[in-house]
Amino acid sequence: RMLDMGFLPDVKRVIAKLPKKRQTLFFSATMPPPIRALTQELLHDPVSVAVAPVSSTADKVDQRIYFVDKADKRRLLVDLLREEQVEHTLVFTRTKHGANRVVKQLDQAGIRAAAIHGNKSQGARTRALDGFRTGDLNVLVATDIAARGIDVEGITHVINFDLPNVPETYVHRIGRTARAGASGIALSFCEQEERPYLVDIERLIGQHLDRVEQHHYPASQPPPPVTDLEARGGSNGGARRGGGGGSRRGGGGGGGGGGGGRGGGGRRNNRGRRGPRR
Repeated sequence: RMLDMGFLPDVKRVIAKLPKKRQTLFFSATMPPPIRALTQELLHDPVSVAVAPVSSTADKVDQRIYFVDKADKRRLLVDLLREEQVEHTLVFTRTKHGANRVVKQLDQAGIRAAAIHGNKSQGARTRALDGFRTGDLNVLVATDIAARGIDVEGITHVINFDLPNVPETYVHRIGRTARAGASGIALSFCEQEERPYLVDIERLIGQHLDRVEQHHYPASQPPPPVTDLEARGGSNGGARRGGGGGSRRGGGGGGGGGGGGRGGGGRRNNRGRRGPRR
């Protein structure tokens, strides 16, 4: 990510000043093909060390996906934050301007939130983190790069306002919750243009995210059918915990059928509504 933002020329200038005989350690939270190609340029016959499987997600993270139009994402976010009775929620956006727009709408809805990203001063980021840790802020909205400095215990929810285009980033994001044996909830929004990203994510983690079909802002285009996973880790046999396909308004073609009733945050297939978190 740092290289994507334009730091690669600086890295190469530093390397050019180093002796040819040296030891180089290269660390990356994700290793997509462009980064692997870069390692061949910067390193000589490197040994790869993986601390944990890149496709692993915590067993106690409840993962759900909401198909929604781009224009309705912020309204859906407000509904979910109100219904879930959130305590500490980390929201990820793709851009800095997107983070600011989300915070503005949350403020208008009376939800205490702040944004952290590269355009914020260090003082502003420190104040936002302190407010999030102490509970003065319920929601922290961040870009992926800014979130790397976040070390906050007790994050109950992670919300992917924008799905990442690198599937490993999804694993890294939701790893912020369900730490030290605790449980957590990861909610993801998927607009039409992001559907290929969802396919890549589900293939990487080897499972389908639970589809939430009943909510106030369903996508104008029907969700794609649930397909067999060609995951690196293998298939878990369809949608996890009975959250398979079906139409967006109830029973239909897929594995799980549609839940009944209505609610701001919706119901998952074959499940009752989750009560307020205490």
